[in-house]
Amino acid sequence: MGAMKPFDLSGKAALVTGGNGGIGLGMAAGLARAGARVAIAGRDAGKNQSALKKLGEPAIALEADLLDEKACREMVDEAARKLGRLDILVNNAGINVRKQPQDYPLEEWKRVLDSNLTSAFVASQAAYAHFLRAKAGKIVNIGSMMSIFGASFTAPYAASKGGIVQLTRALATAWAKDHVQVNAVLPGWIDTALTRRARDEVQGLHERVLARTPAGRWGAPEDLAGIAVFLCSAASDFITGTAIPVDGGYSVQG
Repeated sequence: MGAMKPFDLSGKAALVTGGNGGIGLGMAAGLARAGARVAIAGRDAGKNQSALKKLGEPAIALEADLLDEKACREMVDEAARKLGRLDILVNNAGINVRKQPQDYPLEEWKRVLDSNLTSAFVASQAAYAHFLRAKAGKIVNIGSMMSIFGASFTAPYAASKGGIVQLTRALATAWAKDHVQVNAVLPGWIDTALTRRARDEVQGLHERVLARTPAGRWGAPEDLAGIAVFLCSAASDFITGTAIPVDGGYSVQG
């Protein structure tokens, strides 16, 4: 750990998938404020550009379809090339399709699993080569409350987010010898476009979340900035394989 500034990310380069909105952008902004050069990756060019306005120089945006293995690997390599190195990967990209389990076509199941879990594995594999060159690295995988709980309408999403926690543990144990730390963040109910759609689709969700969250509010994307900086900085060099809820106390209250 740096003697003076354990949370300083100056000179570090970070890639945040799904970094053009919501939790990803909240984390990217935190990393940028801590001094990292940040690349955000997303499919929507317009959203990428508006995110860059919030992040400011020297952030960059990459367009990539993470469902395509080759494109996913190329995205990681392009980030490293354009930033000059790669020290940090935040696997945040993900989707959800809310239905009862019996109603999912297998194609939708596969799309959710591939978007949320397989893409994180592929991006991590691609980043590992760059971490070996840098002789260190940090991976932050974004799980969910559905890594812990079940809900009737989230079978593939919950399976993918449970998988994220176990993937995190496996990578952490495999790559610790290479000075690579791998941790998961489990966001609670955060106010994003994804959860606004959930409130439209799941009756009574808003009231239930407020009633169960000791903090008494929905989270904001900015609430994820601090944990991102912590897990991507020297401050967390002896922390690996964890899954940390950022949920205003939701997961500890019955």
